[in-house]
Amino acid sequence: MKFNDIPWKKIGLFAGGVLFGTAGIRVLSSKDAKKCYTHATAAVLRAKENVMETVTTVRENCDDILSDAKEINEQRAAEEEAAVIADQCEEIADTSEE
Repeated sequence: MKFNDIPWKKIGLFAGGVLFGTAGIRVLSSKDAKKCYTHATAAVLRAKENVMETVTTVRENCDDILSDAKEINEQRAAEEEAAVIADQCEEIADTSEE
């Protein structure tokens, strides 16, 4: 293997990546980075709490809507049943008059 046959570009890229990765790890594990991660995590937890409050409110509203809808359907069914009974009473009254 000749000196010119060695893929210096690839070796240089690999060495640069290792150097950049090592420096990156040191930056990411520094005290300042840890403080930044802590603040970001706290912000995410606050956002989660806000979202969960909204979800609870929406669930409560959905429960109210569902109970109101059931009540409306029960009223309609009662009205329809009363109308059927009234029709039957009219039919009986008509047949008894004859």
